[in-house]
Amino acid sequence: MTTPPHNQPPRYNKLYLDKINGKIGGVCAGISDYTGIDRTIIRIVSILGLLSPASGIVIIAYVLMCWLLDAKPSDLFESKEEDEFWKGVRTQPKNTIRDVRHRFREIERRLRAAEAHVTSPEYNLHKEFEDLKKS
Repeated sequence: MTTPPHNQPPRYNKLYLDKINGKIGGVCAGISDYTGIDRTIIRIVSILGLLSPASGIVIIAYVLMCWLLDAKPSDLFESKEEDEFWKGVRTQPKNTIRDVRHRFREIERRLRAAEAHVTSPEYNLHKEFEDLKKS
């Protein structure tokens, strides 16, 4: 069995600590980013967990997550659109598949329109006129 290299590229569907948007250790912000649930709601649930009789478990889980999870790479997503896409993949995969299918249909439609334009007799005639103007 081979071990993976240490310098693997970041994975988009992994739970990371989000220290940029985090308040203490970035655990709640990371969980929020991974699940798509608002950070405020995750933080309120965490505080309620601290006030419950199981507060020791919540503290231990938080500390373990701070220790075990990797920090979110700053260059994980190239754009806000890519970030939203991968968040959608994690939270609603069926909707994401539908959206990707819709994008591909739109690209296919535009390619067909471009192909029809380029192969049309009017395009060839227009091109010949442009070539005559240049001469």
